Amino acid sequence: MPASPAQVSANAGPGRVPLSACIIAFNEADRIGDCLASLAFCDEIVVVDSGSTDGTREVARAAGARVLERPFDGFRSQKQFAVNQCAHDWVLSLDADERVDARLRAAIEAERDAGFARAAGYRFARMSEYYGRFLRHGTAYPDRVLRLFDRRRGGWRGDREIHEAVSVDGPVALLPGDLLHHPYRSFMQLLDKKQRYARMMAEHDFARGKRATLGKLVLAPAWRFFRGYVLKAGFLDGWPGLVESFVSANYVRQKTIMLWLLQNGQPLVDPPRHGK
Repeated sequence: MPASPAQVSANAGPGRVPLSACIIAFNEADRIGDCLASLAFCDEIVVVDSGSTDGTREVARAAGARVLERPFDGFRSQKQFAVNQCAHDWVLSLDADERVDARLRAAIEAERDAGFARAAGYRFARMSEYYGRFLRHGTAYPDRVLRLFDRRRGGWRGDREIHEAVSVDGPVALLPGDLLHHPYRSFMQLLDKKQRYARMMAEHDFARGKRATLGKLVLAPAWRFFRGYVLKAGFLDGWPGLVESFVSANYVRQKTIMLWLLQNGQPLVDPPRHGK
């Protein structure tokens, strides 16, 4: 169970800084336990749930996390809300489908013991499992993310609610180790997720004046595939690398088509139907 702030003060060394972890979740009862276990070295764990019906909150509480409920209004907004609820200024922000591996944990603990003196935030690689293996090439890896930071100097900023990212005012250091990512439960769930993200990005781009062109529709997906599979050596991951390169290219294609539909006044989802 995470230590209380009083326990942290009693046990901490002269340079050791207390660390909060925060997670956003929705119907993650089957996966959040492993995520929480990987965060056992943190002094506090906060879980913000957006209405789960599968026992996610109960699993989190049983693991010692402080659980809050908030309606979901966007990935960035939900994650920043979770950061704001933490008791400590240094925060490690994860999704329920991510886990800290042993090497990354050791690196974070070493930085904490030194007072996080090197940087305002820390970046590390995220390694994702796709189609039966962790991919180590292509656009899937190293996929470095900034998730450990001083919230007084940064956070989940901006107005983009999809493909959100942390930014900080100050230096950023790179840590060894991997954030292990299990992004889907089935292939169909992955495709649905990619399509939902494509729609959100298309709506974001349209609202900011971006427009689709024939050139973007033809060239952008082809470039995404070539960059990931050839230039970034996705082919070294075998069949999983090939499939991921195609799925990634299709995401770009869907996003561009949806942007074109929006700029031409076409619906992206079924309009409401009223019975007689």
